[in-house]
This record gives sequence, C-alpha cells and structure tokens, in this order.
Amino acid sequence: MPRIAHLAARKSIVAASREMNRLGINQGTSGNIGLRIPGGFLVTPTGIPADELEPHMIVRMGFDGRHTGAFEPSSEWRFHRDILAARPDVAAVVHCHAMFATTLAIARKDIPAVHYMIAAAGGPTIRCAPYATYGTQALSDHALAALEGRNACLLANHGMIATGPTLARALWLAVEVETLAAQYWRVLQIGGPTLLTDAEISVVQEKFGSYGLQPRRAGVITSPSGRRRSYGRPR
Repeated sequence: MPRIAHLAARKSIVAASREMNRLGINQGTSGNIGLRIPGGFLVTPTGIPADELEPHMIVRMGFDGRHTGAFEPSSEWRFHRDILAARPDVAAVVHCHAMFATTLAIARKDIPAVHYMIAAAGGPTIRCAPYATYGTQALSDHALAALEGRNACLLANHGMIATGPTLARALWLAVEVETLAAQYWRVLQIGGPTLLTDAEISVVQEKFGSYGLQPRRAGVITSPSGRRRSYGRPR
C-alpha cells in the first residue's frame, strides 16, 4: 500500500471534523478545516460528511490554488489558502455553521464585549464579515478583512471562522465563539448586555499572556506561546 504523506496531520483533520459534529457546532457536509503543512496546506474535501472521512480523502493544496489527489477540495479552499498565506501566526483554520454564531451572522451582528473571554478572539469584538457567495474570492477577501487583528469572525448569513496556531487551538476557539454567541443571543432576549470597555478587554488580553503557565520540574517556566498552556476558561 502506498505511503500517505502527512498522515498524522490528515488523521488530526478527520478527528477534528468528527469532533465538530460531536460538539454540536457543525452537521452534515457543512463546515471545513484547513491545516498548514510545508509548502502548502491540507483541506477537507467537498461534499463528504465527517463520519465518512478517511485520511486519504484529505486534499493537499499549494498556495497557487492547485491540488493533488483524487478528491476535490472544499469549495471554501480560497479563504483557507488566503488566511494561511496572510497570517504566519495561523496554522489551522476551522469553519463551521454553529447555531448561535450563525444566527447572529444571519442578523449580521458583530459580537461585542459581553464577556471577558472575547479577548481570546483577539480583541473587544468578533466582527461579522459582509455577505458573499460561498467559495468565492469575494468571501475570502471579506473574511480576511474581518480577521484583521482577530483570531475569529462571523460570515454574514453563513457561519463562523476560527483560527489558531494549532488545530486543537482553532477548534477550541470555535467552541468559545459559539459560547459567546449563545450568551449574547440570550442576553438580547432580556434587554441587552452591559458591555466591557476596550480597556478592560486589553487588561484581560495581557493576563491571558501568562494564564496557565506552570513551573516545570526543573524549575523552568513554560513559554507564553501557548504550546504547553491549558485552553479552558480561566478559573
């Protein structure tokens, strides 16, 4: 049997795709995942439900938009390519149609600073990008603009995008964005939120820089890069 290149990365995409369904932030054939590899990226194929995905079905692509293998890439490959090309800090892109995030996206609402955990998305808001047809360059351009200085965004009448330095981190952020969206939607039903200020969110972002750091046995503190940090909500 021929060797499958980047097998571990492919398996991680399959596992994350199934986990999105298990977590309830995606369903059916909606949503997709992109993951950086040397010289390009891997992306989920078009039209195949997560439960039917296998590692060999994951599509390898170059930043020139060409792909190899028997399977066609997700119709959303453009924004995976463009985000990874523009953002060296991003190694993984998760796109899903989570219920509350998509509800707000249909209303074309940004998520404001309703809770301090919005700082995990990079700032005091999660922007909603303007509408464009799925799979188009226009949608990719809108997503890139909405992600300026941010790690996540909504896509009008569509869904959400979450990014991260690892696939685990991007998936975690997607769940966090959906949680924030649910909180915002619920508080809108009882008169609207009292928002945190930009200054208050800046303080949280600074605190996040050292949250979860623990001394190693040798007495060396783990790096604040996030490589060894817990990504649960602070407690």
